[in-house]
Amino acid sequence: MIVAMPNLTPAQPEIFVLAMVSLILIVDLFLSAKNRFITYALTQLTLLGAAWITVSTHTSVPSYTFSNMFVDDAMSDVLKLMSYIAVSVVLVYSRSYIYLRGMFRGEFFALALFALLGMMVMISANHFLVLYMGLELMSLSLYAMVALNRDSALATEAAMKYFVLGALASGLLLYGMSMLYGATGSLNVNQVATVIQHTSGNHVVLTFGLVFIVAGLAFKLGVVPFHMWIPDVYQGAPTAVTLFIGSAPKIAAFAFVMRLLVEGLHGLVQDWQGMLIIMSLLSMAIGNVIAIAQTNIKRMLAYSTISHMGFLLLGILSGTLDGYSSSMFYVLVYVLMSMGGFGMIMLLSRKGFEAENLDDFKGLNQRSPWYAFVMLLLMFSMAGVPPTVGFYAKLSVLQAALQAGFVWVVVAAVLFSVIGAFYYLRIIKLMYFDAPLDDTPLKPEGDMAMLMSSNGFAVLALGLLPQPLMALCAYAIQRSLL
Repeated sequence: MIVAMPNLTPAQPEIFVLAMVSLILIVDLFLSAKNRFITYALTQLTLLGAAWITVSTHTSVPSYTFSNMFVDDAMSDVLKLMSYIAVSVVLVYSRSYIYLRGMFRGEFFALALFALLGMMVMISANHFLVLYMGLELMSLSLYAMVALNRDSALATEAAMKYFVLGALASGLLLYGMSMLYGATGSLNVNQVATVIQHTSGNHVVLTFGLVFIVAGLAFKLGVVPFHMWIPDVYQGAPTAVTLFIGSAPKIAAFAFVMRLLVEGLHGLVQDWQGMLIIMSLLSMAIGNVIAIAQTNIKRMLAYSTISHMGFLLLGILSGTLDGYSSSMFYVLVYVLMSMGGFGMIMLLSRKGFEAENLDDFKGLNQRSPWYAFVMLLLMFSMAGVPPTVGFYAKLSVLQAALQAGFVWVVVAAVLFSVIGAFYYLRIIKLMYFDAPLDDTPLKPEGDMAMLMSSNGFAVLALGLLPQPLMALCAYAIQRSLL
């Protein structure tokens, strides 16, 4: 029997990343501690090479391979490029932090690349099992990264919680997929969509399968009532790992929702819309209200993440192309803001000291007016205050939900957004109106200082000129779904 060789072009970025992470693991074995910067440089080179391959192989028409189980389309290319940028920035922000804490090792960089590889597979998956493989590769890497600081009991506890709850969510997802397979006879995303659209099928089985799948997706996004892991993991993990978890994986989770709910189960839109409305409202309510009571800034940003994911669902539950592109815009903006927020925590941290409490931001304007201004921009953006990009992100998803007829949902979302503005503005008050508890000067590395400044500038610049990024998201969605 002659087996046809599949077309490997759509999967070239994944193949390159896998080859490079294998090379990095081998090279790292022969490096001393003082030469470990070579591992870091190779990791950044891997991200640059993957970006170049992704851009050079881009086509406006979706390309399928591996028996239509893997797709390379406009949405996957844009989301992969944003994932490379996010991981690269995370590594720059984290370098000094992990070096001072004895985590500047090959394992950290290898796990980061393996997690990225899982995200890339999720983003391009066109088959339920490929989606699940990508999800598990990413999740297992993240579990290990949380527990990488073996001397920290808090990190170990966070990793155990993350692992147990993640395994439960994976089981729910698999169970839902098996029920969909029983009802449709296929695990291919396109074929499942066709069967649901053209035949009535067993609607009861389909609905039960959908419930399990939405529960699994909700855990990965971190929305209520599957949010319980986020505050503990964000607080317990080293800040560098918290930054990683709070950035690029959110892009992959958005792609996961798009592939499963929008592309595969769009015929059941009336069923999953109701579930998303409930989860969205609960996430915005609980996330914003409980964040007010937090004194640990990592826990506060964790509840902030829950509320932001509630806003993200507003665009998806609209069931329109404009809504999907608005959600894509929102998740990219959220990642930009999240990187800046956690990056600032690492900027204030030093050897033997973690700047995890709100009081650590007191008097930051007296210590460094520039970084206080950058943090002000980030907090304004998270609160949705114009002219920062966070305002346009919230406005776009609210418009999409409003046009879809969900007026009362939009009204509730605006009210919760106003409530949520309090805890962001509280940080600004601490920075500008309170006396500093610590006069230690901030001395970031040159590349981190430049990137942190660029991060704050990007939040403002994209707020003044959001059209290019919005147009890119609209292009990616339309090319992939039409």
